[in-house]
Amino acid sequence: MVASRQDAWTEDDDLVLAEVTLRHIREGGTQLAAFEEVGQRLGRTAAACGFRWNSCVRKRYDAAIAIAKNQRQQLKKMGRLNAQNTGLDSAAYATKRGSHIPQGEGAAETDDEQHIEAVIRLLANQKDIVRRLKQLEKELEGKSAEIKELKEANDRMKQELEQVRGVNEDYKALVQIMDRARKLAFLQEEEAPKAIFKMDENGNLERVEK
Repeated sequence: MVASRQDAWTEDDDLVLAEVTLRHIREGGTQLAAFEEVGQRLGRTAAACGFRWNSCVRKRYDAAIAIAKNQRQQLKKMGRLNAQNTGLDSAAYATKRGSHIPQGEGAAETDDEQHIEAVIRLLANQKDIVRRLKQLEKELEGKSAEIKELKEANDRMKQELEQVRGVNEDYKALVQIMDRARKLAFLQEEEAPKAIFKMDENGNLERVEK
């Protein structure tokens, strides 16, 4: 089993990097500032965060980056309108600002924010799914090992059963041989002439030949 590096990036680290970087893009900040903030939160260098973003994380957030850039443009437009109305009082500024905001712009900005939040939630859900899949993979590996052990035990039992069958066959053959030998000895005993004995004058038995 390969040991994981202690400084390896986790899914949670990638999610923090994405959220902070997207926020800086949306608010008109620089990516360097985002990397520095992430570095402070994760205990990494800004260079390491930048490398991770450009080499791995960025390509997974193309849609969210486009939305964040669009929001930044809208915020810039709002900033220019604010600058044009600096000399107006608050009531006039509100009226003037309302007259310069394109119809539907506020709703579009809200939709974009909701879209970005939905993307982040989706990524968080994907992280949970990946974690669950890894857990299931470990469980499957455990089941596979258990199945392998059971198969090996079954193979051993088959071999032992074959050995028992072989011993049983040998035993049957031995019993048959002994039975035939016993029958043969019995037949030979019946066919053999029976000896006749008689008692002599001294009371001793002596064999009488036929």
